[in-house]
Amino acid sequence: MRVSVVFGTRPEAVKVWSVVSELRRRGTKTLLICTGQHESLLQDILSVLPLEVDENLNIMRQGQRPEYVASEVLRRLPPLLASFKPDWLVVQGDTITTFAAAVAGYLTGIPVAHIEAGLRTYDLQKPFPEEANRRMVGVVATLHFAPTQRAAQNLIAERVPENRISVTGNTVVDALNAVKDRFNEGLLQEIRQVHPWLGRKPFVLLTVHRRESFGDVMRGIFKAVLELAETFKEMTFVYPVHPNPHVRQAAEILQNHPRILLIEPLNYLHFLAAMSQASLVMTDSGGVQEEAPSFGVPVVVLRDKTEREEAIESGWAVLGTTNPQRIFDEAARILSGGWQKPRTGNPFGDGKASLRIVDELERRYEENR
Repeated sequence: MRVSVVFGTRPEAVKVWSVVSELRRRGTKTLLICTGQHESLLQDILSVLPLEVDENLNIMRQGQRPEYVASEVLRRLPPLLASFKPDWLVVQGDTITTFAAAVAGYLTGIPVAHIEAGLRTYDLQKPFPEEANRRMVGVVATLHFAPTQRAAQNLIAERVPENRISVTGNTVVDALNAVKDRFNEGLLQEIRQVHPWLGRKPFVLLTVHRRESFGDVMRGIFKAVLELAETFKEMTFVYPVHPNPHVRQAAEILQNHPRILLIEPLNYLHFLAAMSQASLVMTDSGGVQEEAPSFGVPVVVLRDKTEREEAIESGWAVLGTTNPQRIFDEAARILSGGWQKPRTGNPFGDGKASLRIVDELERRYEENR
């Protein structure tokens, strides 16, 4: 069996790591292609979760737009696939790289396997463009690796044949388990020397970056954070500011507050360390909703809709929306002791997703020989 795996962003690198590692452990001929969609953000991931990249398209450009990324992937990926002749093309998630690579596979006649399939909000603008990306991948994919039963049911409702869907868990838990085992007191102390605030509990960890929140919506989120900082004076609010200029401009209203710490983006290992020590995470990220439960940390989701409804239903997260008053109310309830830790574990998996995925790829390959 020959497998090509394509990724381009930091979250994708995290989530394909365990699958590529398992493929190579079994001796499968594997071609790992990085599109370089977020080249500068990938390096720290690859230092923590080593992946030997076989081909790097290096497509990243300053100020790049989604259509540029898609066109470059569609132009440059097919010749690599034609040369390698994979039996499977594996893509992950919902990025422009994922969409364009899946279309390239479909157009060149290579079966596409989609990791993290079936996530839906059914609103093409929330999140944008991720909701459209994953739905379009769902149309061309041959095999769908759904992380949860809910995701599988979404696919079934869209008339994807049940025999092409496999519920595996989310590979982010596989990666997280591999990393968090390293968090002994010695390593945490090393990280605190770089980030002294990590030793000054309690703190709230904030991440905000969604494209659909640019402008007034994002400023409203930050106003809620300001009100929380004024109300909970024992708490520090730590915000690794996303490099996007729209985000940085909106975040200016948080400057100079004595209990709001604006810092540069954290590398993957340091971000997970911060998450593990936080009293609360406030985020519009999809992946963070999946990761925080493994550390036993509650989440306020800073989005009007989430495709990770399992986090809400299990009690590990609440939907803060983008309404400043609701954000304040939900975060205040948790910080005031009104949240009870669920007795269930991470609803997104047990850390064995990659084993199930590779088993299924091998089984389907043998069936079709």
